[in-house]
Amino acid sequence: MSAGDETVGAASRFSEFESLHEIIRKAHQILPKEKWDTLVGGSETETTLKRNRLAIDSIAFKPRVLRDVSVVDLMVEHFGQSLRLPLFFAPTGPLDLFGLGGGATVASVAQAYGVAHMLSSGCTPLETVADAAPSALRIAQLYVRGDDAFVHGYITRALACRCAAVCLTVDTAVPARRDRDIANRHRMTGLGKWPGQAYQASLDWRTVKLIKDTYDIPLVLKGIATVEDAHIAVDHGVDWIYVSNHGGRQLDHGRGTMDVLPEVVDAVAGQAKVMVDGGFCRGSDIIKALAIGADLVGLGRMQCYALAAGGEAAIIRMLELMEDEMLRSMALLGVPAIGALDRSYLHPALPVTIPNALSAFPLIDLSRSS
Repeated sequence: MSAGDETVGAASRFSEFESLHEIIRKAHQILPKEKWDTLVGGSETETTLKRNRLAIDSIAFKPRVLRDVSVVDLMVEHFGQSLRLPLFFAPTGPLDLFGLGGGATVASVAQAYGVAHMLSSGCTPLETVADAAPSALRIAQLYVRGDDAFVHGYITRALACRCAAVCLTVDTAVPARRDRDIANRHRMTGLGKWPGQAYQASLDWRTVKLIKDTYDIPLVLKGIATVEDAHIAVDHGVDWIYVSNHGGRQLDHGRGTMDVLPEVVDAVAGQAKVMVDGGFCRGSDIIKALAIGADLVGLGRMQCYALAAGGEAAIIRMLELMEDEMLRSMALLGVPAIGALDRSYLHPALPVTIPNALSAFPLIDLSRSS
């Protein structure tokens, strides 16, 4: 496909939403303040959240010219399946806050569009999602809320629901202080007590070994933010290293994930595949991460904006627009296929905007959410 071709997806067709800005603006209009703040907010000073965006914006492109980009291929293959785009819906616990169907709606879109979906164990039940989207590439994310029997039970359910992998989240030993939610007295995500939190707090590498020794299913570790932990994960046979800081919603004053990503990619050195999330909301953002060496890029808040703006149709439209942006970025970089991307197309740069959750959308009035 080519971004200059009028047959590119449906991004060239008329829609209520002609840009990603319009989807987010609609979500902003629909969601009550406490839900909006939950969506765009981070922990404490929101420094980690802002650094996610800052790290993306601190990379410039180095385009090449006179390359044949009449056809641009965004397809990749992971978990034994072909994916239309090298992205996935990142696990988001409170999807039900933002639209009907929650995880089942998002999974249905993933199936229809040919992208991967990672379902949070704090969201819609696995069985409901499997029924709604039986052929989607589905990854089951797990918060440990019990003993080894709890872990075994969840993975058994994931296998029964034909999940392609299991993801263990490792950066949530305790709930963070999310000041926006506290100010709104929205205790669900502000400073609530999670059921079984003591088990997550006591989680260590023993559980990683338990899963790898017991189950023949790819294991993803979500929340890796250092080279040191990436090395340990590889030593334990982890299949996917997931670079994430929970979208800036856990430890404050952390590094942006795009700062961490090149170090982890180099440390892993092909012994495991690499996922990343954290502030990715434009097609060009995804291209940057892929050029650094990520295999898949996660969309967290973007799926929530679209779910709130118009349910399944708006999520599909968001993917269409994202795909169009990716195709145009690739063509203008002079790169015809994802496999040809590398760091030679990137260069350090000073950002030109003050970072926040929505700084990638300069046409939006941030007066209520800044």
